[in-house]
Amino acid sequence: MFGKSRQSFHQMEKRRLKTSVEEEIVLVYVREIRKQMPRIGVRKLHFMLQDILQSNHIKLGRDKFFNLLRTHNLLVRPRRRRVKTTYSNHLYWKYPNLIRDYVPTGPEQIWVSDLTYLSTENGFVYLSLVTDQYSKKIMGYYVSPTLAASGPLEALKMAFNNREHLDTKLIHHSDRGIQYCCEEYISILKKYTVSISMSSKGNPYENAVAERVNGILKTEFYLDRFFRDINQVHSVVKSVISIYNSNRPHASCDNLTPQQAHEGAGILKKRWKVYKPKKDMKEPEPIGEEVKRAIKQLLKKEYTSVDN
Repeated sequence: MFGKSRQSFHQMEKRRLKTSVEEEIVLVYVREIRKQMPRIGVRKLHFMLQDILQSNHIKLGRDKFFNLLRTHNLLVRPRRRRVKTTYSNHLYWKYPNLIRDYVPTGPEQIWVSDLTYLSTENGFVYLSLVTDQYSKKIMGYYVSPTLAASGPLEALKMAFNNREHLDTKLIHHSDRGIQYCCEEYISILKKYTVSISMSSKGNPYENAVAERVNGILKTEFYLDRFFRDINQVHSVVKSVISIYNSNRPHASCDNLTPQQAHEGAGILKKRWKVYKPKKDMKEPEPIGEEVKRAIKQLLKKEYTSVDN
């Protein structure tokens, strides 16, 4: 009656059932990963699921994966709020930028430092991070109730305790915040014979890796939510950084996790796609008089033939 054979109908139902089962398998693994990394991006998820898809003989492209997560409301939107944490209008010495054209070829050649705010029921607390620029591994961290230099100092001390490549010449890069320019912080860097580098005034892009890691922790690991108190922040941050270092692949590190990249050396391949801007559309050239006359003659012939 519908122009389809009984055989094709049952084949269609079989394919539909198979697709439903495959999608449910994918969603189970997605939800399992999201328990540890609640806001990890879809491209990262698709990469992490490749082994599972192959072992289950599931063919699922990126666009179809996007549509599947969109249908089940599993896409995430980052929340954007900003609190100023950098005060650079001080009298301490500001060091020049030493890493502008420096591409690290191994771990612990460049450390980048920054701090960001987290929200609790009693107000803001501040997370200080020291990150290896090559591997994106977080070497040291500390949660402080104030913006005092003690927080970055504790994070720096942890980073030195976790250092593995002691013979590598190290550069420490940060913004011009007073926490990183004060005498206590600079004295520790000089004690370990570390070269000191700072970004230019009002240019956060020169400390982009540190800013990016802040954003990953807050958007993908849900650290931008409200916490009960600083003790809860301490517990959650410790767990999140452990997962980040061990499990999250980085497109800028050849899709390796920070811990995997930290154990290697050599230039790491960038796996992100470079989107080229669309070329400006050229304005059409003005129609010449000869072209206009030809069009009129053509239209005249068509109308004449229709009347006849």
